[in-house]
Amino acid sequence: MASLKELKGRINSVKSTQKITKAKQMVAAAKLRKAQSAAESARPYAARLAEVMGSLASKVTVSESSPKLLAGTGSDQVHLLVVANSDKGLCGAFNANIVKAARLKAKELEAQGKTVLFYLVGRKGRAVIRREYPKQIAHMFDTTEVRDPGFTEAERIADELVAMYEAGKFDVAHLFYSKFRSALVQEPTGQQIIPVPTPKAAATQSEAVVEYEPDEEEILAALLPRYLKTQIFGALLENAASEQGASMTAMDNATRNAGDLIGKLTIVYNRTRQAAITTELIEIIAGAEAL
Repeated sequence: MASLKELKGRINSVKSTQKITKAKQMVAAAKLRKAQSAAESARPYAARLAEVMGSLASKVTVSESSPKLLAGTGSDQVHLLVVANSDKGLCGAFNANIVKAARLKAKELEAQGKTVLFYLVGRKGRAVIRREYPKQIAHMFDTTEVRDPGFTEAERIADELVAMYEAGKFDVAHLFYSKFRSALVQEPTGQQIIPVPTPKAAATQSEAVVEYEPDEEEILAALLPRYLKTQIFGALLENAASEQGASMTAMDNATRNAGDLIGKLTIVYNRTRQAAITTELIEIIAGAEAL
């Protein structure tokens, strides 16, 4: 049985941990509001851009002269999985769930005889993928020096992906991130981003005849890179909100668990102390009787 000094030390240690988890919970709750607002504000723009893309793409016949980001390479043998994680831990299963979704997709593609490569964003989650696929890491995008990855980072990622695509390093790219639903629910999501899937035009779209200047293919060639950047930017914003929500929930659970542990240790401490006092009293009484 642990001594009174050891029990007291453990209680003080858990109390210190509880203060840290409580503070981090409050910080995550404060950051969540801003991150959630940013993610929700970006969704209407992405949805509207998808409608415009759908309207234009429906008027274009995909051919060899079409933009490569839309037409593809003519093959789907090499798949690049873009896995977007965070750089910080203490956020529950947030990173693990994204990595799990990417690994399941990789196994599915390999079962079909496809070649799988990885493009890793963020520091967390790298270890698992590097351990399982050590020779299939195409690139690792570092965001450790960035406080909150934003559109600048999305542009850099998109430009690197397009350069790799045009160099023939892969045929299809999939993006994996966590879509924010609520502070308690974050949904691991995977979607194809290259070649850009043709978004469906809005059902309520007017049937009016529209003439484009320049033609549709030229407009698409200009919009496709912007659409790709918007998708990646939206994923980074969703990840930021999901990370704070997962962190807030995880730290709340940790704070509660620390409180439960403190209660149990306090009971053990009091019982041990009472037993020590009782033993000491018995020894005193026995010594007095012997005299």
